[in-house]
Amino acid sequence: MNGHSISDDPKTPLLPIHDEIQRRHSFRSSLTSVFTPKNLYTLLGPLLCAIIYLCVKPGSALTGSGRNMLAVLAWVFAWWLTEAVPMPVTSMSPLFLFPLFGISSADDVAHTYMDDVIVLVLGSFILALAVEHYNIHRRLALNITVLFCGDPLNPPLVLLGICATTAFVSMWMHNVAATVMMMPVATGILQRLPTGPTQTNVENKFCRAVVLGVTYSAAIGGMSTLTGTGVNVILVAMWKSYFPQEEPISFSTWFFFGFPLALLVFFVLWGILCLLYCSRGSGQALGAYLDKAHLKRELELLGPMAFAEKMVLAVFSMLIVLWMTRSITDDIPGWGALFNGRVGDGSVSVMMATLLFIIPNKKQEGEKLMDWNKCKKLPWNLILLLGAGFALADGIQSSGLADMLSKTLDFLERAPYLALAPAICLMSSIMTEFITSNNATTTLVVPLLIPIAKSMHLHPLLLMIPGAIGAQFAFLFPTATPSNVVGFTTGFIEIQDMIKTGLPLKIAGIAALSLLMPTLGRLPNVTFLQIIGAEYNLSRAISVAAPSYLGDNDMLLALAPLDSKVSLCSHKLKTI
Repeated sequence: MNGHSISDDPKTPLLPIHDEIQRRHSFRSSLTSVFTPKNLYTLLGPLLCAIIYLCVKPGSALTGSGRNMLAVLAWVFAWWLTEAVPMPVTSMSPLFLFPLFGISSADDVAHTYMDDVIVLVLGSFILALAVEHYNIHRRLALNITVLFCGDPLNPPLVLLGICATTAFVSMWMHNVAATVMMMPVATGILQRLPTGPTQTNVENKFCRAVVLGVTYSAAIGGMSTLTGTGVNVILVAMWKSYFPQEEPISFSTWFFFGFPLALLVFFVLWGILCLLYCSRGSGQALGAYLDKAHLKRELELLGPMAFAEKMVLAVFSMLIVLWMTRSITDDIPGWGALFNGRVGDGSVSVMMATLLFIIPNKKQEGEKLMDWNKCKKLPWNLILLLGAGFALADGIQSSGLADMLSKTLDFLERAPYLALAPAICLMSSIMTEFITSNNATTTLVVPLLIPIAKSMHLHPLLLMIPGAIGAQFAFLFPTATPSNVVGFTTGFIEIQDMIKTGLPLKIAGIAALSLLMPTLGRLPNVTFLQIIGAEYNLSRAISVAAPSYLGDNDMLLALAPLDSKVSLCSHKLKTI
Protein backbone atom coordinates (compact mmCIF):
# COMPACT_ATOMS: atom_id res chain seq x y z
CA MET A 1 0.00 0.00 0.00
CA ASN A 2 2.80 2.32 0.91
CA GLY A 3 4.74 1.30 -2.19
CA HIS A 4 1.72 2.00 -4.37
CA SER A 5 1.26 5.43 -2.84
CA ILE A 6 4.92 6.23 -3.38
CA SER A 7 4.86 5.12 -7.05
CA ASP A 8 1.79 7.24 -7.71
CA ASP A 9 3.43 10.34 -6.31
CA PRO A 10 4.66 12.34 -9.35
CA LYS A 11 7.35 13.95 -7.22
CA THR A 12 8.88 10.58 -6.30
CA PRO A 13 11.44 8.99 -8.72
CA LEU A 14 10.27 5.70 -10.22
CA LEU A 15 13.69 4.06 -10.07
CA PRO A 16 16.74 4.64 -7.87
CA ILE A 17 18.87 5.14 -11.00
CA HIS A 18 17.21 8.53 -11.47
CA ASP A 19 19.02 9.73 -8.40
CA GLU A 20 22.27 8.84 -10.11
CA ILE A 21 21.22 10.74 -13.25
CA GLN A 22 20.39 13.79 -11.19
CA ARG A 23 23.73 13.60 -9.42
CA ARG A 24 25.54 13.37 -12.76
CA HIS A 25 23.58 16.31 -14.13
CA SER A 26 24.33 18.30 -10.99
CA PHE A 27 28.04 17.42 -11.27
CA ARG A 28 28.14 18.52 -14.91
CA SER A 29 26.37 21.78 -14.15
CA SER A 30 28.83 22.40 -11.32
CA LEU A 31 31.76 21.83 -13.68
CA THR A 32 30.17 24.12 -16.24
CA SER A 33 29.69 26.85 -13.68
CA VAL A 34 33.30 26.53 -12.48
CA PHE A 35 35.06 26.25 -15.85
CA THR A 36 33.62 29.37 -17.43
CA PRO A 37 35.76 31.40 -19.88
CA LYS A 38 36.13 34.18 -17.32
CA ASN A 39 37.36 31.80 -14.63
CA LEU A 40 39.80 30.21 -17.09
CA TYR A 41 41.11 33.67 -18.02
CA THR A 42 41.51 34.41 -14.32
CA LEU A 43 43.65 31.27 -13.93
CA LEU A 44 45.64 32.15 -17.05
CA GLY A 45 47.56 34.93 -15.31
CA PRO A 46 48.93 32.87 -12.40
CA LEU A 47 49.48 29.90 -14.74
CA LEU A 48 51.69 31.90 -17.15
CA CYS A 49 53.52 33.35 -14.18
CA ALA A 50 54.21 29.87 -12.77
CA ILE A 51 55.36 28.50 -16.15
CA ILE A 52 57.87 31.33 -16.62
CA TYR A 53 59.07 31.09 -13.02
CA LEU A 54 59.60 27.31 -13.19
CA CYS A 55 60.81 26.91 -16.79
CA VAL A 56 62.96 29.99 -17.41
CA LYS A 57 66.34 29.54 -15.79
CA PRO A 58 68.38 32.62 -14.82
CA GLY A 59 71.63 33.01 -16.71
CA SER A 60 74.12 35.60 -17.81
CA ALA A 61 71.55 37.48 -19.92
CA LEU A 62 68.63 37.17 -17.49
CA THR A 63 69.03 37.51 -13.74
CA GLY A 64 66.76 35.90 -11.18
CA SER A 65 65.12 39.24 -10.49
CA GLY A 66 64.59 39.78 -14.22
CA ARG A 67 63.01 36.32 -14.52
CA ASN A 68 60.64 37.15 -11.66
CA MET A 69 59.73 40.46 -13.29
CA LEU A 70 58.99 38.68 -16.58
CA ALA A 71 56.68 36.28 -14.73
CA VAL A 72 54.84 39.15 -13.04
CA LEU A 73 54.47 40.95 -16.39
CA ALA A 74 52.87 37.84 -17.90
CA TRP A 75 50.39 37.68 -14.99
CA VAL A 76 49.42 41.35 -15.14
CA PHE A 77 49.26 41.56 -18.94
CA ALA A 78 47.10 38.40 -19.16
CA TRP A 79 44.56 39.94 -16.80
CA TRP A 80 44.69 43.29 -18.57
CA LEU A 81 44.19 41.82 -22.03
CA THR A 82 41.39 39.41 -21.08
CA GLU A 83 39.79 41.70 -18.45
CA ALA A 84 39.14 38.57 -16.37
CA VAL A 85 39.56 40.79 -13.33
CA PRO A 86 38.41 44.44 -13.42
CA MET A 87 41.19 46.64 -14.75
CA PRO A 88 41.49 48.81 -11.61
CA VAL A 89 41.87 45.65 -9.50
CA THR A 90 44.50 44.27 -11.89
CA SER A 91 46.28 47.61 -11.62
CA MET A 92 46.67 47.05 -7.88
CA SER A 93 48.25 43.59 -8.28
CA PRO A 94 51.88 44.89 -8.35
CA LEU A 95 51.32 46.01 -4.76
CA PHE A 96 51.40 42.37 -3.65
CA LEU A 97 53.21 40.67 -6.55
CA PHE A 98 56.40 42.76 -6.34
CA PRO A 99 57.07 42.05 -2.65
CA LEU A 100 56.13 38.36 -3.06
CA PHE A 101 58.58 37.88 -5.94
CA GLY A 102 61.35 39.97 -4.36
CA ILE A 103 61.28 42.67 -7.05
CA SER A 104 60.88 45.59 -4.64
CA SER A 105 59.69 46.27 -1.12
CA ALA A 106 56.11 47.08 -0.24
CA ASP A 107 57.00 50.69 0.57
CA ASP A 108 58.88 51.21 -2.69
CA VAL A 109 56.12 49.89 -4.92
CA ALA A 110 53.47 51.83 -2.99
CA HIS A 111 55.41 55.07 -3.53
CA THR A 112 55.13 54.66 -7.31
CA TYR A 113 51.35 54.92 -7.09
CA MET A 114 51.50 58.62 -6.18
CA ASP A 115 53.49 60.88 -8.46
CA ASP A 116 53.39 64.46 -9.71
CA VAL A 117 51.82 63.18 -12.92
CA ILE A 118 49.00 61.50 -10.99
CA VAL A 119 48.53 64.71 -9.02
CA LEU A 120 48.24 66.51 -12.38
CA VAL A 121 45.39 64.18 -13.38
CA LEU A 122 43.59 64.65 -10.05
CA GLY A 123 43.68 68.43 -10.19
CA SER A 124 42.68 68.69 -13.85
CA PHE A 125 39.73 66.33 -13.38
CA ILE A 126 38.42 68.35 -10.43
CA LEU A 127 38.49 71.44 -12.64
CA ALA A 128 36.77 69.53 -15.45
CA LEU A 129 34.02 68.46 -13.05
CA ALA A 130 33.53 72.11 -12.09
CA VAL A 131 33.17 73.08 -15.77
CA GLU A 132 30.62 70.30 -16.25
CA HIS A 133 28.70 71.18 -13.08
CA TYR A 134 28.19 74.80 -14.10
CA ASN A 135 27.32 73.90 -17.72
CA ILE A 136 30.12 76.09 -19.08
CA HIS A 137 30.81 73.71 -21.95
CA ARG A 138 27.26 74.14 -23.31
CA ARG A 139 27.55 77.92 -23.28
CA LEU A 140 30.91 77.69 -25.04
CA ALA A 141 29.54 75.33 -27.72
CA LEU A 142 26.53 77.50 -28.48
CA ASN A 143 28.63 80.66 -28.69
CA ILE A 144 31.06 79.10 -31.15
CA THR A 145 28.28 77.52 -33.23
CA VAL A 146 26.56 80.92 -33.48
CA LEU A 147 29.90 82.40 -34.53
CA PHE A 148 30.28 79.89 -37.36
CA CYS A 149 26.66 80.04 -38.51
CA GLY A 150 26.76 82.24 -41.57
CA ASP A 151 23.97 83.85 -43.54
CA PRO A 152 23.22 81.93 -45.69
CA LEU A 153 24.06 78.79 -43.73
CA ASN A 154 27.35 77.07 -44.60
CA PRO A 155 27.19 73.47 -43.21
CA PRO A 156 30.98 72.85 -43.43
CA LEU A 157 31.57 75.97 -41.30
CA VAL A 158 28.95 74.86 -38.74
CA LEU A 159 30.60 71.45 -38.63
CA LEU A 160 33.98 73.12 -38.15
CA GLY A 161 32.63 75.13 -35.22
CA ILE A 162 31.16 72.10 -33.43
CA CYS A 163 34.28 69.98 -34.00
CA ALA A 164 36.66 72.78 -33.01
CA THR A 165 34.73 73.37 -29.78
CA THR A 166 34.91 69.68 -28.91
CA ALA A 167 38.64 69.54 -29.66
CA PHE A 168 39.26 72.66 -27.55
CA VAL A 169 37.30 71.26 -24.59
CA SER A 170 39.13 67.93 -24.92
CA MET A 171 42.49 69.71 -24.69
CA TRP A 172 41.82 70.51 -21.04
CA MET A 173 39.96 67.45 -19.83
CA HIS A 174 39.85 63.73 -20.53
CA ASN A 175 38.62 62.57 -23.95
CA VAL A 176 35.71 60.61 -22.53
CA ALA A 177 34.57 63.48 -20.31
CA ALA A 178 34.75 65.89 -23.26
CA THR A 179 32.73 63.53 -25.46
CA VAL A 180 30.11 62.93 -22.78
CA MET A 181 29.80 66.69 -22.22
CA MET A 182 29.70 67.74 -25.87
CA MET A 183 27.56 64.98 -27.38
CA PRO A 184 24.30 66.22 -25.77
CA VAL A 185 25.10 69.71 -27.08
CA ALA A 186 25.62 68.37 -30.60
CA THR A 187 22.56 66.12 -30.59
CA GLY A 188 20.53 68.99 -29.13
CA ILE A 189 21.39 71.03 -32.21
CA LEU A 190 20.53 68.07 -34.45
CA GLN A 191 17.13 67.68 -32.82
CA ARG A 192 16.03 70.72 -34.83
CA LEU A 193 16.29 68.61 -37.97
CA PRO A 194 13.48 66.28 -39.12
CA THR A 195 13.67 62.63 -38.06
CA GLY A 196 12.27 59.37 -39.36
CA PRO A 197 10.84 59.00 -42.88
CA THR A 198 10.61 62.75 -43.39
CA GLN A 199 14.37 63.17 -43.04
CA THR A 200 16.16 63.75 -46.34
CA ASN A 201 19.50 62.24 -47.31
CA VAL A 202 21.22 65.61 -46.88
CA GLU A 203 19.91 65.98 -43.33
CA ASN A 204 20.82 62.40 -42.47
CA LYS A 205 24.37 62.84 -43.73
CA PHE A 206 24.84 66.05 -41.76
CA CYS A 207 23.71 64.31 -38.55
CA ARG A 208 26.27 61.57 -39.15
CA ALA A 209 28.99 64.14 -39.81
CA VAL A 210 28.29 66.02 -36.58
CA VAL A 211 28.31 62.89 -34.38
CA LEU A 212 31.44 61.51 -36.04
CA GLY A 213 33.07 64.93 -35.76
CA VAL A 214 32.41 65.20 -32.02
CA THR A 215 33.57 61.61 -31.41
CA TYR A 216 36.86 61.95 -33.26
CA SER A 217 37.55 65.59 -32.40
CA ALA A 218 37.61 64.66 -28.71
CA ALA A 219 40.32 62.07 -29.40
CA ILE A 220 42.32 64.46 -31.58
CA GLY A 221 42.07 67.38 -29.17
CA GLY A 222 43.31 65.17 -26.35
CA MET A 223 46.62 64.70 -28.16
CA SER A 224 47.45 68.40 -27.78
CA THR A 225 48.05 68.57 -24.03
CA LEU A 226 49.19 66.37 -21.19
CA THR A 227 45.79 66.53 -19.50
CA GLY A 228 43.81 65.71 -22.64
CA THR A 229 44.13 61.95 -22.29
CA GLY A 230 45.58 59.37 -19.95
CA VAL A 231 47.86 58.11 -22.73
CA ASN A 232 49.92 61.31 -22.69
CA VAL A 233 50.15 61.17 -18.90
CA ILE A 234 51.34 57.55 -18.99
CA LEU A 235 53.98 58.38 -21.62
CA VAL A 236 55.36 61.34 -19.65
CA ALA A 237 55.38 59.32 -16.45
CA MET A 238 57.31 56.47 -18.08
CA TRP A 239 59.85 58.91 -19.49
CA LYS A 240 60.35 60.26 -15.98
CA SER A 241 60.58 56.76 -14.51
CA TYR A 242 63.04 55.33 -17.03
CA PHE A 243 65.16 58.47 -17.40
CA PRO A 244 65.01 60.28 -14.05
CA GLN A 245 68.29 62.06 -14.75
CA GLU A 246 66.84 63.78 -17.83
CA GLU A 247 64.63 66.86 -17.99
CA PRO A 248 60.97 65.81 -17.55
CA ILE A 249 58.48 66.61 -20.29
CA SER A 250 56.61 69.70 -19.16
CA PHE A 251 53.16 70.83 -20.18
CA SER A 252 54.50 73.50 -22.51
CA THR A 253 57.10 71.19 -24.10
CA TRP A 254 54.42 68.66 -24.99
CA PHE A 255 52.06 71.37 -26.23
CA PHE A 256 54.55 72.72 -28.76
CA PHE A 257 54.76 69.25 -30.31
CA GLY A 258 51.26 67.87 -29.68
CA PHE A 259 49.24 70.90 -30.78
CA PRO A 260 50.64 71.14 -34.36
CA LEU A 261 50.15 67.39 -34.76
CA ALA A 262 46.57 67.54 -33.48
CA LEU A 263 45.83 70.59 -35.64
CA LEU A 264 47.01 68.79 -38.76
CA VAL A 265 44.98 65.65 -38.02
CA PHE A 266 41.95 67.78 -37.08
CA PHE A 267 41.83 69.50 -40.47
CA VAL A 268 42.20 66.11 -42.17
CA LEU A 269 39.14 64.94 -40.18
CA TRP A 270 37.18 68.03 -41.17
CA GLY A 271 38.11 67.54 -44.84
CA ILE A 272 37.03 63.88 -44.77
CA LEU A 273 33.68 64.73 -43.16
CA CYS A 274 33.02 67.56 -45.62
CA LEU A 275 33.91 65.34 -48.57
CA LEU A 276 31.78 62.39 -47.46
CA TYR A 277 28.81 64.00 -45.72
CA CYS A 278 28.43 67.67 -46.73
CA SER A 279 27.35 67.78 -50.34
CA ARG A 280 26.90 70.93 -52.38
CA GLY A 281 23.59 72.62 -51.88
CA SER A 282 23.16 71.20 -48.38
CA GLY A 283 23.14 74.69 -46.90
CA GLN A 284 19.79 75.49 -48.47
CA ALA A 285 18.22 72.29 -47.13
CA LEU A 286 19.56 72.79 -43.60
CA GLY A 287 19.15 76.55 -43.42
CA ALA A 288 15.51 76.33 -42.38
CA TYR A 289 16.46 74.48 -39.18
CA LEU A 290 19.91 75.77 -38.20
CA ASP A 291 19.79 79.52 -38.33
CA LYS A 292 21.36 81.99 -35.96
CA ALA A 293 18.04 83.08 -34.50
CA HIS A 294 17.29 79.60 -33.09
CA LEU A 295 20.74 79.21 -31.59
CA LYS A 296 20.72 82.71 -30.12
CA ARG A 297 17.38 82.03 -28.42
CA GLU A 298 18.80 78.86 -26.88
CA LEU A 299 21.83 80.82 -25.71
CA GLU A 300 19.58 83.47 -24.18
CA LEU A 301 17.76 80.76 -22.20
CA LEU A 302 21.01 80.07 -20.35
CA GLY A 303 20.93 83.65 -19.11
CA PRO A 304 23.95 85.80 -18.29
CA MET A 305 27.03 84.21 -16.80
CA ALA A 306 26.77 83.93 -13.03
CA PHE A 307 29.58 84.74 -10.62
CA ALA A 308 30.35 81.04 -10.14
CA GLU A 309 30.80 80.42 -13.88
CA LYS A 310 33.07 83.45 -14.22
CA MET A 311 35.23 82.30 -11.31
CA VAL A 312 35.57 78.74 -12.64
CA LEU A 313 36.61 80.14 -16.03
CA ALA A 314 39.07 82.51 -14.34
CA VAL A 315 40.65 79.68 -12.30
CA PHE A 316 40.85 77.47 -15.38
CA SER A 317 42.42 80.23 -17.47
CA MET A 318 44.93 80.99 -14.74
CA LEU A 319 45.87 77.31 -14.56
CA ILE A 320 46.52 77.19 -18.31
CA VAL A 321 48.74 80.28 -18.10
CA LEU A 322 50.70 78.79 -15.20
CA TRP A 323 51.13 75.50 -17.05
CA MET A 324 52.38 77.23 -20.18
CA THR A 325 54.84 79.55 -18.38
CA ARG A 326 56.34 77.26 -15.72
CA SER A 327 59.15 76.17 -18.03
CA ILE A 328 59.57 77.95 -21.37
CA THR A 329 63.14 77.79 -22.76
CA ASP A 330 66.68 77.64 -21.44
CA ASP A 331 67.05 81.40 -21.94
CA ILE A 332 63.60 82.15 -20.49
CA PRO A 333 63.24 79.55 -17.72
CA GLY A 334 59.75 80.60 -16.58
CA TRP A 335 58.38 81.11 -13.09
CA GLY A 336 59.31 77.54 -12.05
CA ALA A 337 62.93 78.67 -11.73
CA LEU A 338 61.93 80.74 -8.68
CA PHE A 339 61.35 77.48 -6.80
CA ASN A 340 64.52 75.73 -8.03
CA GLY A 341 62.54 73.17 -10.02
CA ARG A 342 60.66 71.87 -6.97
CA VAL A 343 57.21 72.78 -8.37
CA GLY A 344 55.67 70.60 -11.07
CA ASP A 345 52.60 70.79 -13.28
CA GLY A 346 50.76 68.61 -10.76
CA SER A 347 51.50 71.06 -7.95
CA VAL A 348 49.90 73.89 -9.94
CA SER A 349 46.93 71.71 -10.91
CA VAL A 350 46.07 70.81 -7.32
CA MET A 351 46.71 74.35 -6.07
CA MET A 352 44.18 75.80 -8.53
CA ALA A 353 41.71 72.98 -7.84
CA THR A 354 41.98 73.80 -4.14
CA LEU A 355 40.80 77.34 -4.86
CA LEU A 356 37.48 75.90 -6.04
CA PHE A 357 36.85 74.64 -2.50
CA ILE A 358 37.66 78.07 -1.01
CA ILE A 359 35.98 80.60 -3.34
CA PRO A 360 32.24 81.05 -2.59
CA ASN A 361 29.77 80.58 -5.43
CA LYS A 362 27.45 83.37 -4.16
CA LYS A 363 24.40 81.19 -4.66
CA GLN A 364 23.87 80.05 -1.09
CA GLU A 365 25.43 81.25 2.13
CA GLY A 366 28.66 79.39 2.87
CA GLU A 367 28.55 77.31 -0.33
CA LYS A 368 31.77 77.10 -2.36
CA LEU A 369 32.37 76.59 -6.06
CA MET A 370 32.99 72.89 -5.43
CA ASP A 371 32.45 70.42 -2.59
CA TRP A 372 33.73 66.89 -2.23
CA ASN A 373 30.36 65.32 -3.07
CA LYS A 374 30.73 66.69 -6.60
CA CYS A 375 34.08 64.86 -6.89
CA LYS A 376 32.66 61.36 -6.60
CA LYS A 377 33.13 60.91 -10.35
CA LEU A 378 36.91 61.22 -10.16
CA PRO A 379 38.58 58.59 -12.42
CA TRP A 380 40.14 56.37 -9.77
CA ASN A 381 40.41 53.56 -12.33
CA LEU A 382 42.72 55.72 -14.46
CA ILE A 383 44.74 56.77 -11.43
CA LEU A 384 45.30 53.13 -10.42
CA LEU A 385 46.24 52.25 -14.01
CA LEU A 386 48.80 55.06 -14.01
CA GLY A 387 50.22 53.82 -10.72
CA ALA A 388 50.52 50.30 -12.12
CA GLY A 389 52.32 51.66 -15.18
CA PHE A 390 54.82 53.48 -12.96
CA ALA A 391 55.36 50.36 -10.86
CA LEU A 392 55.91 48.10 -13.89
CA ALA A 393 58.27 50.59 -15.51
CA ASP A 394 60.28 50.84 -12.30
CA GLY A 395 60.34 47.05 -11.92
CA ILE A 396 61.48 46.44 -15.51
CA GLN A 397 64.32 48.90 -15.02
CA SER A 398 65.49 47.85 -11.54
CA SER A 399 65.25 44.10 -12.21
CA GLY A 400 67.56 44.22 -15.23
CA LEU A 401 64.83 43.01 -17.60
CA ALA A 402 65.23 46.16 -19.72
CA ASP A 403 68.91 45.38 -20.36
CA MET A 404 68.07 41.83 -21.41
CA LEU A 405 65.39 43.05 -23.83
CA SER A 406 67.84 45.56 -25.26
CA LYS A 407 70.35 42.80 -26.04
CA THR A 408 67.76 40.63 -27.76
CA LEU A 409 66.70 43.47 -30.07
CA ASP A 410 70.08 44.30 -31.56
CA PHE A 411 68.88 43.06 -34.98
CA LEU A 412 66.69 46.18 -35.29
CA GLU A 413 69.74 48.43 -35.42
CA ARG A 414 69.68 48.52 -39.23
CA ALA A 415 65.92 49.10 -39.56
CA PRO A 416 65.09 52.53 -41.07
CA TYR A 417 63.24 54.82 -38.68
CA LEU A 418 60.72 55.97 -41.29
CA ALA A 419 59.61 52.34 -41.64
CA LEU A 420 59.65 51.48 -37.94
CA ALA A 421 57.67 54.49 -36.66
CA PRO A 422 54.56 53.80 -38.82
CA ALA A 423 54.74 50.11 -37.93
CA ILE A 424 54.77 50.93 -34.20
CA CYS A 425 51.90 53.38 -34.68
CA LEU A 426 49.84 50.82 -36.57
CA MET A 427 50.53 48.09 -34.03
CA SER A 428 49.39 50.26 -31.12
CA SER A 429 46.24 51.36 -32.91
CA ILE A 430 45.31 47.79 -33.88
CA MET A 431 45.82 46.61 -30.30
CA THR A 432 43.47 49.34 -29.10
CA GLU A 433 40.88 48.52 -31.77
CA PHE A 434 40.67 44.81 -31.02
CA ILE A 435 42.26 43.94 -27.68
CA THR A 436 42.37 46.56 -24.95
CA SER A 437 42.02 50.25 -24.08
CA ASN A 438 44.43 52.93 -25.28
CA ASN A 439 45.70 53.44 -21.72
CA ALA A 440 46.45 49.75 -21.30
CA THR A 441 48.01 49.56 -24.78
CA THR A 442 50.38 52.39 -23.88
CA THR A 443 51.29 50.73 -20.59
CA LEU A 444 52.04 47.47 -22.40
CA VAL A 445 53.84 48.76 -25.50
CA VAL A 446 55.93 51.75 -24.41
CA PRO A 447 58.26 49.85 -22.00
CA LEU A 448 59.09 47.44 -24.83
CA LEU A 449 59.99 50.28 -27.21
CA ILE A 450 62.72 51.70 -24.96
CA PRO A 451 65.16 48.79 -25.48
CA ILE A 452 64.34 48.86 -29.20
CA ALA A 453 65.36 52.52 -29.29
CA LYS A 454 68.59 51.62 -27.47
CA SER A 455 69.39 48.89 -29.97
CA MET A 456 68.82 51.34 -32.85
CA HIS A 457 70.78 54.14 -31.08
CA LEU A 458 67.74 56.42 -31.30
CA HIS A 459 66.40 58.89 -28.81
CA PRO A 460 63.79 56.85 -26.86
CA LEU A 461 61.02 59.41 -27.43
CA LEU A 462 61.30 58.84 -31.19
CA LEU A 463 59.70 55.42 -30.58
CA MET A 464 57.84 56.00 -27.33
CA ILE A 465 55.72 58.82 -28.76
CA PRO A 466 54.56 56.85 -31.87
CA GLY A 467 53.70 53.93 -29.61
CA ALA A 468 51.64 56.10 -27.28
CA ILE A 469 49.91 58.37 -29.80
CA GLY A 470 49.30 55.43 -32.12
CA ALA A 471 47.11 53.95 -29.39
CA GLN A 472 44.86 57.02 -29.77
CA PHE A 473 44.30 56.39 -33.49
CA ALA A 474 41.54 53.87 -32.71
CA PHE A 475 38.82 55.17 -35.01
CA LEU A 476 37.38 52.06 -36.67
CA PHE A 477 35.06 50.31 -34.20
CA PRO A 478 32.64 51.42 -31.48
CA THR A 479 34.29 49.25 -28.82
CA ALA A 480 37.80 50.64 -29.43
CA THR A 481 37.46 53.53 -26.96
CA PRO A 482 34.73 54.84 -24.64
CA SER A 483 34.49 57.97 -26.80
CA ASN A 484 33.55 55.81 -29.79
CA VAL A 485 30.91 54.08 -27.68
CA VAL A 486 29.37 57.44 -26.73
CA GLY A 487 29.08 58.43 -30.38
CA PHE A 488 27.75 55.06 -31.52
CA THR A 489 25.03 54.87 -28.86
CA THR A 490 23.43 58.10 -30.13
CA GLY A 491 21.92 56.06 -32.97
CA PHE A 492 22.99 58.55 -35.65
CA ILE A 493 25.95 56.52 -36.95
CA GLU A 494 26.66 52.90 -37.88
CA ILE A 495 29.82 50.82 -37.94
CA GLN A 496 30.30 51.37 -41.67
CA ASP A 497 30.28 55.13 -41.06
CA MET A 498 33.08 54.75 -38.50
CA ILE A 499 35.13 52.55 -40.83
CA LYS A 500 34.55 54.81 -43.84
CA THR A 501 35.71 57.86 -41.88
CA GLY A 502 38.10 56.24 -39.44
CA LEU A 503 40.27 54.32 -41.90
CA PRO A 504 41.53 57.32 -43.92
CA LEU A 505 41.81 59.29 -40.66
CA LYS A 506 43.95 56.55 -39.12
CA ILE A 507 46.22 56.46 -42.19
CA ALA A 508 46.55 60.25 -42.21
CA GLY A 509 47.30 60.33 -38.49
CA ILE A 510 50.03 57.69 -38.75
CA ALA A 511 51.57 59.46 -41.75
CA ALA A 512 51.50 62.86 -40.00
CA LEU A 513 53.08 61.50 -36.83
CA SER A 514 55.76 59.57 -38.72
CA LEU A 515 56.77 62.69 -40.64
CA LEU A 516 56.65 65.10 -37.70
CA MET A 517 58.62 62.94 -35.27
CA PRO A 518 62.05 63.22 -36.96
CA THR A 519 61.48 66.94 -37.69
CA LEU A 520 59.26 68.81 -35.26
CA GLY A 521 59.83 66.22 -32.53
CA ARG A 522 63.56 66.97 -32.41
CA LEU A 523 63.39 70.74 -32.26
CA PRO A 524 63.18 71.20 -28.47
CA ASN A 525 65.72 68.47 -27.71
CA VAL A 526 68.95 70.45 -27.65
CA THR A 527 70.37 67.90 -25.21
CA PHE A 528 69.59 65.00 -27.54
CA LEU A 529 73.25 64.39 -28.36
CA GLN A 530 74.18 64.34 -24.68
CA ILE A 531 71.41 61.89 -23.84
CA ILE A 532 72.25 59.33 -26.50
CA GLY A 533 75.96 59.82 -25.88
CA ALA A 534 75.52 58.86 -22.26
CA GLU A 535 72.97 56.09 -22.68
CA TYR A 536 74.02 54.37 -25.88
CA ASN A 537 77.01 53.61 -28.06
CA LEU A 538 78.80 56.98 -28.20
CA SER A 539 80.52 56.53 -31.51
CA ARG A 540 77.37 55.39 -33.32
CA ALA A 541 75.23 58.04 -31.59
CA ILE A 542 77.47 60.94 -32.57
CA SER A 543 77.63 59.73 -36.15
CA VAL A 544 73.84 59.65 -36.35
CA ALA A 545 73.20 62.90 -34.49
CA ALA A 546 75.97 65.05 -35.95
CA PRO A 547 74.24 65.96 -39.23
CA SER A 548 71.12 67.14 -37.37
CA TYR A 549 72.75 69.10 -34.57
CA LEU A 550 76.21 70.11 -35.69
CA GLY A 551 75.58 71.24 -39.25
CA ASP A 552 76.47 69.95 -42.70
CA ASN A 553 80.05 71.19 -42.38
CA ASP A 554 80.70 68.69 -39.62
CA MET A 555 79.71 65.59 -41.55
CA LEU A 556 83.35 64.48 -41.44
CA LEU A 557 82.82 63.76 -37.75
CA ALA A 558 81.47 60.37 -38.73
CA LEU A 559 84.92 59.48 -40.10
CA ALA A 560 86.90 60.95 -37.22
CA PRO A 561 88.39 58.93 -34.33
CA LEU A 562 86.23 58.63 -31.21
CA ASP A 563 88.36 61.04 -29.11
CA SER A 564 88.12 63.69 -31.82
CA LYS A 565 84.36 63.21 -32.05
CA VAL A 566 83.90 63.71 -28.33
CA SER A 567 86.06 66.84 -28.15
CA LEU A 568 84.52 68.40 -31.27
CA CYS A 569 80.98 67.67 -30.10
CA SER A 570 81.68 69.08 -26.65
CA HIS A 571 82.97 72.27 -28.24
CA LYS A 572 79.92 72.51 -30.50
CA LEU A 573 77.47 71.91 -27.66
CA LYS A 574 78.97 74.83 -25.73
CA THR A 575 78.28 77.12 -28.68
CA ILE A 576 74.68 75.99 -29.31
